[in-house]
Amino acid sequence: MQIKATRIPDVVIIEPKVFSDSRGFFFESYNESRFADAIGSKVQFVQDNHSRSIKNVVRGLHYQIQQPQGKLVRVVCGEVFDVAVDLRRSSATFGQWVGAILSAENKRQLWIPEGFAHGFMVISESAEFLYKATDYWAPEHERTIRWDDPEIGIDWPLQGDPLLSPKDCQGLSISDAETYK
Repeated sequence: MQIKATRIPDVVIIEPKVFSDSRGFFFESYNESRFADAIGSKVQFVQDNHSRSIKNVVRGLHYQIQQPQGKLVRVVCGEVFDVAVDLRRSSATFGQWVGAILSAENKRQLWIPEGFAHGFMVISESAEFLYKATDYWAPEHERTIRWDDPEIGIDWPLQGDPLLSPKDCQGLSISDAETYK
């Protein structure tokens, strides 16, 4: 696997080594030892999630104020614009965001450590999104920051109006949201 740095050092793009021939392809999507070497620490994943969304769906920006989740995310069908926002007030990159195109074709993964909000927008007609999480989903601790918060200024590649859940329509600005120390 090849690790690509982003503007926020703790968030990395992982590109697997893909073996392809006329029959199809094979790649190792996760290897605990190599992943730990790549990010500089060992993590334990406790939950895998799978979602499917249609074009222009924006999910997020989600995080848990308690039981924070690190996430290793990838797309197995379609294409998304994936985003991580640093919510660690003590960080030099607090309030900054990183975005990456993840697709079934490029097979990239994005590592989003604990302390970050996460969201994505579907670019293709539909997309299936997989993610491994380091802690369990805890709805009582889940929070949402506005996907279009001008204080953060994410440059979403929207074509038309976004499709949002009622929960995501009620997201707060980063200045009004609970964040991490």
